[in-house]
Amino acid sequence: MRPNLSVFFALMLGACFGVAGQVSPDCATAIPICSNTPVSGGVQGFGYDDFGGAATSGCLELTLSGNIESNSAWYRFRTAASGQLGFNIGFDPSEDWDFALYRASDCGDLGEPIRCNFFDNQDQETYMGVGEDPNGNPDSYLYEAWLEVNPGEDYYLMINNFSNNNTGFSIQFTGQIFEAHPFDALDCSIVDNLLGPPVAGCEGSVEPLDATTPGATAYQWFMDTGTGFAPIPGESGPILQAAISALYRVRVALADGSQLISDVQVGFSPAPQSFPLADQVVCGRLESPGLHGFDSGALGTQDPSDFRVSYHLTQAEAHSGANALPPEWVPAIGGQTVFYRVTSLENPACYAADHHFELTNLPVPQLDFPAQAYICSEGGSVVIGQPTPEPGVSYQWDTGEQAPSIWITSPGVYTLTARRTESGEVCEASRSVEVIRAVAPAIGEIAIEDLSASNQVTVVPREDGPFEYSLNDGPFQGSPVFTGVPAGTHQLHMRSTQGCGSLTETITVVGFGTLFTPNGDGLNDLWQIAGLERLTDPEIFIFDRYGKLLKQLDATSAGWDGTFNGRPMPATDYWFRLNYTNDQGQRVEARYLKTHFSLVR
Repeated sequence: MRPNLSVFFALMLGACFGVAGQVSPDCATAIPICSNTPVSGGVQGFGYDDFGGAATSGCLELTLSGNIESNSAWYRFRTAASGQLGFNIGFDPSEDWDFALYRASDCGDLGEPIRCNFFDNQDQETYMGVGEDPNGNPDSYLYEAWLEVNPGEDYYLMINNFSNNNTGFSIQFTGQIFEAHPFDALDCSIVDNLLGPPVAGCEGSVEPLDATTPGATAYQWFMDTGTGFAPIPGESGPILQAAISALYRVRVALADGSQLISDVQVGFSPAPQSFPLADQVVCGRLESPGLHGFDSGALGTQDPSDFRVSYHLTQAEAHSGANALPPEWVPAIGGQTVFYRVTSLENPACYAADHHFELTNLPVPQLDFPAQAYICSEGGSVVIGQPTPEPGVSYQWDTGEQAPSIWITSPGVYTLTARRTESGEVCEASRSVEVIRAVAPAIGEIAIEDLSASNQVTVVPREDGPFEYSLNDGPFQGSPVFTGVPAGTHQLHMRSTQGCGSLTETITVVGFGTLFTPNGDGLNDLWQIAGLERLTDPEIFIFDRYGKLLKQLDATSAGWDGTFNGRPMPATDYWFRLNYTNDQGQRVEARYLKTHFSLVR
């Protein structure tokens, strides 16, 4: 909350810019306010103790007066729409102020405040309130969360001075509700003063104050700029054109001899200017901070802490302040007219929206070729880059070549930069492609695990590479292993996933033992090939290591018993060749078989 402070409150009377009549220290006579116009005020001590001797009200605690109020000002307002509402209370950074907001329609039944702040101002802030600090400080202890309001809700706002100084304060309402309802967010029917609620105008303009009263016999106008009310010479009509900031008073003489007195505060905020901006050319999108990168040019020498710039797609929206473009807005490709509005933060009704500029968004050159390419053989080449050039775009490779696509014969990483130039703006894009030496598909061998009704066949490529495989008319798969393959001939399809070709081969699935033991024990005495019945006219030729033909078998043969001309052959390795007639009636040799086996004694 706050440390102990020496608060001197007895000499604060009258420290309100001389705006007596617009200050009320009591809830019962709270000043009614409406619309989102700024209100200037101050404090003149406290009147009746609105808290009935209570020690606390929400976050508020006793002051040195012995009451919650020390130097207080009370206001009331009523919502006329729904939405997000907040307010900023501005003051001198050397002063310490508190506030409490009550949702209530009766001063005798205020309840607890729904927003409350009793922190000291040791950080010398210049605003407190509800919503967001206009100084952009998200960590300010003097701000409470936004309100979500509905129509017809009554509120009382108590502002309390807690320091030795009191130069007054200002109130400005904020929030989304005023964007959707800029003139009727707050209900002005609660203001029954003849001259109405406080008036906020813009410098250089005049604000008519209408005191027209039926039965009036005379009007006399006064003005107080801080030194007390003084008559305004020559002003004796029912309407006064106010041109400077002051507290105005009218005295209306009535026919029955009575008179009516009414006061109204009139404040004029600095009138903003908008300065012309040169036409802009961007590449694909606006760089951070987006549209607000143009703010300084639109403001000229005006202080950006006093004004804000918004951007719109139509002149009407710029004048109304509606549909402001977000900072991250991405303009359409081509030309776009952007209108902008400079608005006073003190009084949003003060604005300038008399300029626009042309924003041309150049299309970023398109580079959409693959990020990888493959050279499929030694001495081979590949074309990389953009296949179709764009009109008006120049191309530059890091190799020095100036073309959208080039031939490459060596692996490596190559980068293409594309540039479009218009109105002095260069719009460019770059993309790299990795060229990889790839392997063409080739079969090394076909491995058959065991011959049975359902065989497992594994394709062993001649060189490792990313390949896909398909058997007969089946789908391609990344695995080289096929299961459930019957004996016989099959069409094997193999292709490179890097675009380096494909092949189709006929493979023969048969089974044979890798060794046999012709020792007469009745176990594994013969070497034979199973599955020959699936082939047409098969022939098996068995050779020794020197290529000498030892035995010829066919589909009717029982197998080889390991002898040649009746003599047992030695224990060693032997080779074979398998021929058969294919579907086209041609004699062919079975390929990709492991064509050797061992004789063991």
